[in-house]
Amino acid sequence: MKELIVRQAQPEDIDTMTELDGLCFAAPWSRESFRTEMEENPVAFYVVAEEDGTVVGYAGLWCIGDEGHITNVAVHPDHRDRHIGSALIKTIMEFTAEQGVSKYTLEVRPSNEGALTLYRNFGFREMGRRPGYYADNGEDALIMWCNTTDGRVPAEAGIGKVLQQ
Repeated sequence: MKELIVRQAQPEDIDTMTELDGLCFAAPWSRESFRTEMEENPVAFYVVAEEDGTVVGYAGLWCIGDEGHITNVAVHPDHRDRHIGSALIKTIMEFTAEQGVSKYTLEVRPSNEGALTLYRNFGFREMGRRPGYYADNGEDALIMWCNTTDGRVPAEAGIGKVLQQ
């Protein structure tokens, strides 16, 4: 079994994150967007998942007060269905909970059943809709929230992680 390591993203991960975004999303972020997030956005926190030294996924979050806005979660298509997305979400939620974040939100396509299942497993619930949110096809976005004010991060049993800073 390959060892999965989740660590804080570094500037040298930007190119790989950009490539992953292009593989995973219809409207991927540019390299400059990732650079700005990583180097200039004081509220941004990004992690990457590595297997055998290869980055196979990433996740990002903005910490604003006691709220965390999950910006992106991407896992290489060849590495899906192996709980990498769960490890990424668990890691960013656990790390930011230690910084005082207790409420999390995100937007997701209603057609993205895999992502919806992942987020629901972490306690996210649909709380609203943004009509026409996605520019590539005009699809709505579901707004999901998860409240962890009891200090516990909901997570699937058996998902481990290592965060290296």
